[in-house]
Amino acid sequence: MYAVIKTGGKQYRVSSGEKVKVEQLPAEVGSHVVIDQVLMVADGEKVAIGTPLVSGAKVEATVVAQGRGDKVRIFKLRRRKYSKRQQGHRQNYTEIQIDKISA
Repeated sequence: MYAVIKTGGKQYRVSSGEKVKVEQLPAEVGSHVVIDQVLMVADGEKVAIGTPLVSGAKVEATVVAQGRGDKVRIFKLRRRKYSKRQQGHRQNYTEIQIDKISA
């Protein structure tokens, strides 16, 4: 059984027992999170697709860690002008473990 959830403006395909890094959620490590924006639930041959959300479906998860991703370097250069600009960015994330998918 798997589900497609939406959190932080992105969509993730999740199944129970797996760990997923999502956009930062305001939750403490060890706390339980319920995600109710479920776009699709599939259980074998039975597939439920929402318009846009599946009614009554939810995904329960546990927050495993809060962290920051790898640094992404942004480098802009205008050739022959000796104009260059360098910047870095690290995105915050929340790692969650999917406990249960209910439809």
